[in-house]
Amino acid sequence: MLVKTRGIVLNFIKFRESSIIVRIYTEELGLQSYIVNSVRKKGSASRIALFQPFTLLDMVVYPGKGGLTRISEYKCSHQFSTIPYDIRKSSITLFLSEIVARTVKEEEENRPLFEFLHHAIQAFDQMETGFENFHLAFLVHLAGYLGFGISSAEDVISQVAFETGGSAMLGNSLMQLQRLEPYLQELLRESEGARLPNGRVRRELLQLLVRYFQLHVDNLGEIKSLPVLTEVLSE
Repeated sequence: MLVKTRGIVLNFIKFRESSIIVRIYTEELGLQSYIVNSVRKKGSASRIALFQPFTLLDMVVYPGKGGLTRISEYKCSHQFSTIPYDIRKSSITLFLSEIVARTVKEEEENRPLFEFLHHAIQAFDQMETGFENFHLAFLVHLAGYLGFGISSAEDVISQVAFETGGSAMLGNSLMQLQRLEPYLQELLRESEGARLPNGRVRRELLQLLVRYFQLHVDNLGEIKSLPVLTEVLSE
């Protein structure tokens, strides 16, 4: 039986000569992997564009559990107006889609998580200014949906600072990390509207939050897009 569902593209890999295997977080079926044929042929540029990170789709799919299946129909449900045309936004999108792909693993419906992701992506695309903290606020909210929500800045810093017998994040001492505490608390309180002084503080908060995720998600590993995002958002 075919299933009609909304979906959020996370990533894809090339498959054979002209096809891809795409991972999509769906509203009805959770995380799924689909084979999509003939999207890398010459003249198919518009089709492959529909499988870029965080593209929002309306789909009709064949249900599957634990393996590859296929999409019967698909179309874009929200045409991005800013994300593909702003290097800062596209870098943030690439980073956040990698985080979601590595942390969301359930092959089952999770409506609250799906609605959070879907709404956040649309809102981000509509922001023309004031999105400097979006990726930080996104991580804070996502942690809550994944079951390790942040109760306080002090808790995050103490966990990161002492995760392995007292060794601190990236060689930083507890005292150095504690300098970030008021900024993280501001972020927890004001979300995207937090007043952070500069790009350096944002970069350090980003590293702190990524390390916090690595402590709570098994085999999260290195986030490959993080250096790119750090460079793009540097002062």
